[in-house]
Amino acid sequence: VKTLHPAVSGGILARATEDDAADLEIINADYIDLVACNLYPFEQTIAKANATLEEAIENIDIGGVTLIRAAAKNFARLIVLTEPDEYSLVLKELKETGTVSAATRRELANLAFTHTADYDAAIRDYLKE
Repeated sequence: VKTLHPAVSGGILARATEDDAADLEIINADYIDLVACNLYPFEQTIAKANATLEEAIENIDIGGVTLIRAAAKNFARLIVLTEPDEYSLVLKELKETGTVSAATRRELANLAFTHTADYDAAIRDYLKE
C-alpha cells in the first residue's frame, strides 16, 4: 500500500522540529512540502444510471483521503491541494512572494477537510439508500 507507506506519511506529518527531522532520517524519508490529491470519482460513478454496488465500492478512495487529511492537519508546514482550481492560487502566491502564506495554507486545509467531509457524506448517503 504505497500511499500509506511510512516514508510518505512521515514526510507529510513531520513537523519542522529536530526530533521529527531525526525520525525522518531513521526511516530514510524527506519532508514533503505539498500534497495535491484528486480522489477516486465516487460521486461520478454512482451518478451513472447503471452503476453497481461493486463499482461504487471500488471507487471509494482510502489512501487519498488519508493523504489529504494528514496534509491538512500539518498545514502549518505544508500545502494541501484537493481541486485543480486551487493550483493557480498557490502558483500566483509563489511567484509573487516566493512562499505560500500561513493564511493561505490554513484556508487550503479548511477546503481539504471540507472536501473529505463532503466525500465521506456522499459515501454515507449512498450506502444509506
